[in-house]
Amino acid sequence: MVTTVVMPRLSLTMKEGTVGKWYKKEGDNVEKGEPIAEVISEKATYDLEAPAAGILRKIMVEEGVDALVNAVLAVITAPDEKLETEIAFEAPQAVKETEKVLASPAAKRLAREYEIDISIVKGSGPEGRIVEEDVRRFVEQSQMISPKVKETIPLSGFRKTSADRVSTSFRTAPHSTIMMEVNVSEATELHKKLEVSYTAIIVKAVAKALLEHPILNSTLDGSEIKLFEDVNIGIAVATNYGLVVPVIKNADKKSLKEIETSIKELSEKARGGKLTKDEVAGGTFTITNLGMYGVDFFTPIINPPEGAILGVGRITQKPIIVDGKIEAELVMILSLSYDHRVVDGAPAAEFLRNVKGKIEKTLDSEV
Repeated sequence: MVTTVVMPRLSLTMKEGTVGKWYKKEGDNVEKGEPIAEVISEKATYDLEAPAAGILRKIMVEEGVDALVNAVLAVITAPDEKLETEIAFEAPQAVKETEKVLASPAAKRLAREYEIDISIVKGSGPEGRIVEEDVRRFVEQSQMISPKVKETIPLSGFRKTSADRVSTSFRTAPHSTIMMEVNVSEATELHKKLEVSYTAIIVKAVAKALLEHPILNSTLDGSEIKLFEDVNIGIAVATNYGLVVPVIKNADKKSLKEIETSIKELSEKARGGKLTKDEVAGGTFTITNLGMYGVDFFTPIINPPEGAILGVGRITQKPIIVDGKIEAELVMILSLSYDHRVVDGAPAAEFLRNVKGKIEKTLDSEV
């Protein structure tokens, strides 16, 4: 029996993924459940398992190529079975590359350096082949003065997924951002006392506030606003692969120590490209912290399909008047971006004020 191996859908918004590596080659035996390929999608590396035992008869999508969700990546057959329907699987399901241009490697390299679309260059070689001199002539005739490119980084895998998501978010969700200053002097004491990060404290405060303001823990699905029952908070992590958002599931039910442990484990896996599909899926709200980079405040972009995201700035010392006296206090600025189709300014402000209050009174409640 012929069994197809397809590109899995790892999240609600996923449209395509990249085949990073094949662990098996054509003709190899495979066992059901055995990892046969590495798939890069939704900001995580995922091992794709064989859906059946047999022979990996045909690989349809090569390494480094993008493929749409449900695209046929490979075909598995029984050991003594021939692939008679091979043509049926040569489908345009993989994301097609642009039509190849007849050009020498040197010409292509030079075109990349000058950021030229080589398809518009007229070739002088055999059968219209574009050679290096053709590209140089094109540059001179166009009087193009462009800096040479040192390195080209393909927009694929993690980076492509991140680019697609933020583009979709900014294009479809009308963003509005409000900012609020928070006194973190007590949070600093709790940070030292329990040896937990400020991010963990903020996650706990946000999780509890979302229970009281569920409209911020929602998504817009067509003409319906759906309030999530679970409070799953994503933490934006910068990696060499791009921005990754692992998710702390049921953050409202975890202690500060449990949240701190989750943040450390997920961040380490994110930077190593070892997150599973479950660890990046199911987020209902995201927190992104740029304070460690010296950023005071910023406008974060919503992580779709969520309805809001909280940006965290750096902690600074500032003179504040308390009971008529000037005292030096530690403060930070929180920036809340929200989907204005779902949330209005007043409830967004009430939510942020609630988060502020929980952070400022941490010693009384441990958030």
